[in-house]
Amino acid sequence: MFTNGTTQTLKRSLRDRLLQSTLVNVLTGPHGVDSYTEQVDRAWTQREARATVIEVRRSTPRSVTLTLEPNAVCAQTWSQFRAGQHLNVTVEVDGRRHTRCYSPANGERSTHIELTIGRHDGGRVSTFLCDHAYPGMVVGIGDIGGEFTLPETPARRILLVSGGSGITPVMAMLRSLRSGYITAGGPLEIAFVHYARSPEEACYADELAAMADVRVLHGYTRSGAGDLEGHVTQAHLSAAMHAPEAVYVCGPPALVDAVRAHHPAALAETFVPPVFTIDAESAGGAVRFTDSALTIEDDGRPLLQQAEAAGLKPESGCRMGICHSCTRRKTKGAVKNLTTGVVSTTDDEDVQICVSVPLGDVELAL
Repeated sequence: MFTNGTTQTLKRSLRDRLLQSTLVNVLTGPHGVDSYTEQVDRAWTQREARATVIEVRRSTPRSVTLTLEPNAVCAQTWSQFRAGQHLNVTVEVDGRRHTRCYSPANGERSTHIELTIGRHDGGRVSTFLCDHAYPGMVVGIGDIGGEFTLPETPARRILLVSGGSGITPVMAMLRSLRSGYITAGGPLEIAFVHYARSPEEACYADELAAMADVRVLHGYTRSGAGDLEGHVTQAHLSAAMHAPEAVYVCGPPALVDAVRAHHPAALAETFVPPVFTIDAESAGGAVRFTDSALTIEDDGRPLLQQAEAAGLKPESGCRMGICHSCTRRKTKGAVKNLTTGVVSTTDDEDVQICVSVPLGDVELAL
């Protein structure tokens, strides 16, 4: 009798033989073997990067940890992953595909992808995955990106700080440093400060507690328990490590700002969408969505929001200029990127419509 692990190994062996077989590809033409193997398993394809959920852990009330096995197409991209980076994950919810940006918690060179996804109030994808993710679920995997990474030769005294679901890229850094895949050319001294609302919501608490070589401090912002009281202060950071050579922080904007107030050179990342202020002076032009033959009056909001208000449904993910899934071709006009301040005046140029506002009349291929 086969165990579940043996069954999965046999399935992967059969999949690889089918997808790589020249004879099978000829016999299944013109559609190709993919059209048939996908009926057995949606991850059995050579056309798209996909991954199969092989383990689901719900270790806190407001998060889920998924272990995913990439298919061959995805594995080629995944092999380039650097700790701290993020990737796009596409999930089908109620018959519609949604793309979101998540940072894996893996150390580098892992063959599997580990995602810990925090539940966000009102978040369609995070709520769906927290409640309904299951082993065997197949998701789409997009490009890997992001500059929140360790240098090839990191500092030897490192302070890591995270808040909430911002723990995942920092855990990836920590795991990579401890595994030896990233070395500083000498002994490392690492401290880790993590903030959660309560002990029950602290992800990876058991794993961190077992790291005798890392100074770990927890702060619980809605509980009197923990090593640290309240929100981040200089005293908290100093208690973890005095005069660190490098600081990495990921979490809500308030946490990032507080850490940078004490360590201005800290490398930081935040996944909370920024609040954009509408510039009345830039509004009032015409926005033409050429593919839809639709023209609206610019109201000053990012192009993604205006398109959705007009009844269009463009693909989007992070909605904060990180994942690039909303990128569209601007065929005419000028737009301003609200996160960088850069103004694009070139025709036939790709722009991220979630963070771009029109400056006068604009035409967009949508």
